[in-house]
Amino acid sequence: MKRVIALFTIAFVFAGLAVFQYKNDDSKSVTMAAPAEGFKPKAGFEATAFKLPALDEKSYEVGGKQGKLSFVNFWASWCGPCELEAPDLQRLHEQYGDAIQLIGVNATKYDKERAARDFVNEHEFTFPILMDRVGDVTKQYKVDTFPTTFLIDSEGVIRERINGVIPYEEWERLIEKWM
Repeated sequence: MKRVIALFTIAFVFAGLAVFQYKNDDSKSVTMAAPAEGFKPKAGFEATAFKLPALDEKSYEVGGKQGKLSFVNFWASWCGPCELEAPDLQRLHEQYGDAIQLIGVNATKYDKERAARDFVNEHEFTFPILMDRVGDVTKQYKVDTFPTTFLIDSEGVIRERINGVIPYEEWERLIEKWM
């Protein structure tokens, strides 16, 4: 009998925690500008600006007129192709870090934050990693394949949308083309 009472108590505590987490959903962790009329997350359309917290909780703004090319990569720690692409991203940051804004966006709603932090540490990323905890940015940019990368020019226009992994040399070509 004591065992049944203990199990019910534990289940009640977990249910309470689930309700608490649901009620305290951090919808304020993402700030998005109103999308441009007819926004489509593909080449030729103006990128909707957004602001997300990074792993260090510092906020970064992406999109809009940034003054230089932005390389925005959506990824998840469980994604095999993201694992393959990770060394190239760090290498691109080291090569072009002053000339472009390279940003990683972890689709945290579909990932585990601890796993994402481990992934970043394992690959020794030195560029900002933003956490899309609510999933609004991932949803608005219609990212359903990981990795997905957007090259956004200095005027805030999406120039390339790349779904999946491409060779390092192709990244170099695209960056040089739009820089």
